[in-house]
Amino acid sequence: MKIRKAVIPVAGLGTRFLPASKAIPKEMLTIVDRPTIQYIVEEVVASGIEEIIFITSEGKSAIENHFDYDFELDTILEKKQKSKLCEEMRHISNLIDIVSIRQKKPLGLGHAIWTARNVVGNEPFMVLLGDDLVLNDKPCSLQMLELFEKYGESIIAVQKVPKDQTFQYGIVEGESIEGRVYRVDRMMEKPAPGTTDSDLAIIGRYILQPDIFDLLGRTTPGHGGEIQLTDALLALSKKRTMYAYEFEGTRFDAGDKLGYLKAIVAFALRHPVLADDFRDYIKQVCLEC
Repeated sequence: MKIRKAVIPVAGLGTRFLPASKAIPKEMLTIVDRPTIQYIVEEVVASGIEEIIFITSEGKSAIENHFDYDFELDTILEKKQKSKLCEEMRHISNLIDIVSIRQKKPLGLGHAIWTARNVVGNEPFMVLLGDDLVLNDKPCSLQMLELFEKYGESIIAVQKVPKDQTFQYGIVEGESIEGRVYRVDRMMEKPAPGTTDSDLAIIGRYILQPDIFDLLGRTTPGHGGEIQLTDALLALSKKRTMYAYEFEGTRFDAGDKLGYLKAIVAFALRHPVLADDFRDYIKQVCLEC
């Protein structure tokens, strides 16, 4: 079955980015000249998905507004003959069909995804977290969708992390079955040091079977008093086969201040207009340090 829908949870408080995120959704902080969330949406579009479901909360209307058509701005840009800007603004508003759902209580990622059940329906779907940017010529989502065509089961994107950092992530244990693909045996949410030998950390890309909604609805609060997606994923992996995929590309945690700065540098060095001048500037800064 073709995957047509992607769920993007953007309801978080953004506490790691305070005070910048006090009045501005962290997903709207810019990487060079685009908000972080636009890179996520463009990845979805480039991967051939037809509809996006934002899981939002109070104070997140700027995200929806960014992808809406702004008649006043369009008129002003047209009058000032700023045709390229005008075209770009229209392109953003026409990227993809978007639906928004409110997460009424901050009960965690698992609960946020569960709120999309009536819109997703009984079909497999993709989940992308708004904090995770993956830089690669072939979008991470597209890599996973192609793998789904082969295996037809839930897939979790993973990356290898240093063993002393595994306590910061959801961790997958599994058997390698080919190349970058693993069959999932066990998952843990932020395991205590020394409780796992695996270095496969879950990052914010998932392809999920609709069975996950029933499991999320029956999942009790776990780590941090929230409904953890990892707990429901583990239950799903016991019900049917699940795979982990070590994606190709570089992942940036744009919800973390240092990760955000790294992302700015990486994306700026690939910018079609600014890259050369920015590279020269970085070289000069390095010489002066």
